[in-house]
Amino acid sequence: MIICAVVLLGGGAAGVFAWTAAAREPAVPRAEAGAIEHPPLSPVQRLLRDADDPLACAVSFTGDGAPAEPMLQHQDALYQDLPIPSQDGRVFGGWYPTAESAAAFDQTARVNGADAVVCQDQQVQLYGAWMTPEQNVAENAQIPILMYHQFTAKPEGESGWLRGNYAYIGDFDAQMSHIASSGFYMPTWDELSAFIDGRLYLPAHSVIITDDDADQSWFDLAVPVIDKYKLLSTSFMITAYRQDPPPSIYVQRRSHTHDMHQAGDNGKGRMVNWTADQIAADLNTSGDILGVRQVMAYPYGHYNDTAKQGVAQAGYEMARTIEPGLVTIGTDKLALPVVRIDYGMTVDALIKRIG
Repeated sequence: MIICAVVLLGGGAAGVFAWTAAAREPAVPRAEAGAIEHPPLSPVQRLLRDADDPLACAVSFTGDGAPAEPMLQHQDALYQDLPIPSQDGRVFGGWYPTAESAAAFDQTARVNGADAVVCQDQQVQLYGAWMTPEQNVAENAQIPILMYHQFTAKPEGESGWLRGNYAYIGDFDAQMSHIASSGFYMPTWDELSAFIDGRLYLPAHSVIITDDDADQSWFDLAVPVIDKYKLLSTSFMITAYRQDPPPSIYVQRRSHTHDMHQAGDNGKGRMVNWTADQIAADLNTSGDILGVRQVMAYPYGHYNDTAKQGVAQAGYEMARTIEPGLVTIGTDKLALPVVRIDYGMTVDALIKRIG
């Protein structure tokens, strides 16, 4: 008669031993009968094995509050959803490629969702930095959100009542060249939100680029410039009118509502005519189409407390107005101001507004 027993080995492994009724000596464990034992995989190795993708990249984090586990990214895309650690009495200073650049808060080296993923052997290490709230306030960062609309290849501009909305593409190219060559930091929307809360440090030399309406001239004229300079931008899209996929890895699609870019009963936008429930329903439709909520832009810039309620009800954290101004710590997230770009605005005029 053979009797079998399962015995737990080190590390939780199980070995199966056999005894005969006549002899109680254990047989050789099956694990030793020709099987080759391998050392356990590291978290990075497991992540890459499970991804089974040559473009996969395992991002590991070092520093106080850093995630213990690596994060999967892809080398044909920008970084997505990098963590923003939070600690009482401290302000997170961002992720950097070396401990030295982290200690120096080197904004030219800082890594975020505006950067393409570049890995060596499918791995990269990022280092976190921290500062005091006093240091963060002393930076006095005031973040401009640039607002563009349509674009034209005519230096003399377009005719008609929307003439001011059109940026000459030559001016736009010069403006983007200035931003790309001047070391501006390009915050993501989740970073802007954490900055407003006082949880995240943003350099004073930062800028966000946005376009309203996703006009065809944005796709035809502006996006090639965005691609050329590799600048993160946001296209606020009216999803009832078009639902084009992102035209570039550097273009984020966000909501300009689904179908509220129309006049309501009092001649102003539907955003200030509809109930909070109606607004939320429209924005939910738009968010489902785009696959993201996070931030929206008010059509015509019209909004009120009911509009803000509907935006929040639909799960959007932020909303952008057309009111002039700069984003600072403590800015109302549902009333973000902008720097409007009009026809005839040269790069020198832009420099006077944003540096």
